Amino acid sequence: MVEYFVSNFVRATDPASVWIGEIVQNGENNYQEWLKQRQSMTYLFKEECGILFDENKIDDVFDCSKGHPLILKKHLSKEVSLETLIVIDRILNYRSRFDSSLKDPVWESISMKMRKYSPFLHIDIFKFKKILKQVVVR
Repeated sequence: MVEYFVSNFVRATDPASVWIGEIVQNGENNYQEWLKQRQSMTYLFKEECGILFDENKIDDVFDCSKGHPLILKKHLSKEVSLETLIVIDRILNYRSRFDSSLKDPVWESISMKMRKYSPFLHIDIFKFKKILKQVVVR
């Protein structure tokens, strides 16, 4: 039951304004999509890291000096999932730096979603570190 509600809050555009009618209407579909994503998380993480780091230096992906960093732009364009943002944050701990340098509602909403969702994301961090290292070092 917990996973069902987590999946619906994660899939919501604004988790603070999710209402029961939306969950009744789209809940099962959200849950099935969330399960698919969780089951293929290793593959998706590798693919999404490829999108981020294939043509970009690691510093450029996290550069906030000109506004939103590339990692956030890729997430907003749905090229990088929330799960990938969280996994990379667990490895590189970038969210706290973004919280202090990005003072806009877009990032604050994503940051809150990451913070709230992270405890429900159980992963083998060493496996994902290895994948990230393979993608970045290429």
